[in-house]
Amino acid sequence: MDPYSQDPFSAPLEDSAHNRQESRDSLFLMADFRVVGSRDVQALRVRNLSAGGLMAELPGGLEQGLRVEFDVRGIGWVSGQVAWSAAGRIGVAFDHQIDPLLARKPVGQGNQTPTFVKPIFPRPAR
Repeated sequence: MDPYSQDPFSAPLEDSAHNRQESRDSLFLMADFRVVGSRDVQALRVRNLSAGGLMAELPGGLEQGLRVEFDVRGIGWVSGQVAWSAAGRIGVAFDHQIDPLLARKPVGQGNQTPTFVKPIFPRPAR
């Protein structure tokens, strides 16, 4: 169970989002976001992700029911609807299920750390 399952700011139990049975993966992931029909894209922090939705930080919040899209790393653009918005966070229910584990897969193709990432320290002369 994640720390927000008993969130006092959650919307009333009138929709199926609060009766979810899927597990949520707590993480810190940056994603691009836009309102459907708008060209304005902005970055936000995704705090948890599941097959059916996500929770993200968005200081201004959004109107419940607003149609939105997210570009999630490893998954691509995902559309959904704002289920709730409170205290600088939003909850979004996706239109179609996703595989949230794809967002956790490494971005690189190799099986070893590239040499440019490893610091090269010369050995002291003896």
